[in-house]
Amino acid sequence: MRPLALRLSRLGTETAFEVLAKARALEAQGREVVHLEIGEPDFDTPPAVVAAGVAALERGETHYTPSAGIPELREGVARWLAERRGVRADPSQVIVTPGAKPIMFYALLALLEDGDEAIYPDPGFPIYSSMIRFSGARAVPLPLRETNAFEPDLDELRSLITPRTKVLVLNSPHNPTGGVLSPQAVRDIARIARDADLWVLTDEIYGEVIYEGEHRSLLLEDGMAERAILLDGFSKTYAMTGWRLGFGVFPGPLVDPLTKLVTNSVSCTATFVQRAGAAALALRPPEVDAMVRSFRERRDAIVDGLNAVPGITCLRPKGAFYVFPNVTGLGLGTSAEVADRFLYEAGVAVLAGTAFGRGGEGYLRLSYANSLANIRLALARITEWAASARTAAPSRLR
Repeated sequence: MRPLALRLSRLGTETAFEVLAKARALEAQGREVVHLEIGEPDFDTPPAVVAAGVAALERGETHYTPSAGIPELREGVARWLAERRGVRADPSQVIVTPGAKPIMFYALLALLEDGDEAIYPDPGFPIYSSMIRFSGARAVPLPLRETNAFEPDLDELRSLITPRTKVLVLNSPHNPTGGVLSPQAVRDIARIARDADLWVLTDEIYGEVIYEGEHRSLLLEDGMAERAILLDGFSKTYAMTGWRLGFGVFPGPLVDPLTKLVTNSVSCTATFVQRAGAAALALRPPEVDAMVRSFRERRDAIVDGLNAVPGITCLRPKGAFYVFPNVTGLGLGTSAEVADRFLYEAGVAVLAGTAFGRGGEGYLRLSYANSLANIRLALARITEWAASARTAAPSRLR
């Protein structure tokens, strides 16, 4: 049999789903596991949004739509961006996709080819580097360090840019650290991108899940509307992960080529899903702000609880719904080894920091998109486990 295309070997994955599978296997054996590995709101989609989707189905809106999205949703996105972010975009610049990941996929395929380079955050969402490599380009990590509150060192960013550098990937609020770029950092990065003539993919999907400071979109900076692609979606803000609805805002010259990629791959996004998204933007149901208030309470509980465990330190994130504790003080091995021991010995599913790049060694990612009761249970288990693990030989993992 002929071999598969070599490009497939360049694809990575999301470790969260692998850890979820391990946790489910333990649960099938009768073990109780607290799930802090999946980056998914534990809330239901707001009823008003569900009702809009159901109404569309009942009206028979189950047919093809234009590949870039229905006009009502594209117009709604443009209005929402102006009202919530201060970003001015024409509806014709908006492309709707089934989830936000396709925006990464399409943008990086459209902009990169063999011999190019793209800079991405490390630690960072693993699909960035995966898609850069899949495109044939070289993925260049930009280290994010705890000592700098996980903001990039701008001198280091400048040093990574070469004549081959074509794309810079940003993410704020940030997965996995919960860090938020300061307005000054956003301005400085925009200046660097202009000076180096870079395209920028700015992932702002957690922009509505913020607790301190402000989220400033890169598109507000001079010259960015012509060179930046804004990635956003409905999964995190409206608890719509399973609906699969995202969007990108593209500079004018990229709209037609990117729309062709949509046509050639998924044709379009389900009509009733788009109707639900339009309702979410127009209504901003009260459940959205209530969800963020709950996340803030959970954040404070998990940060305080982790910092009370000897050997663990944890910064207080300003956005998203993740913490990224430093576990090197436990002295119990690599991030992957500690994450496995959390799961198999403490019954708490988390991700190794290295699931997000080499820069994540020494850290774990915990999602606090779970109930306060479960978070407190996880903290109790971690505290008890850490006390015994530091004095006992590691047990053999099953």
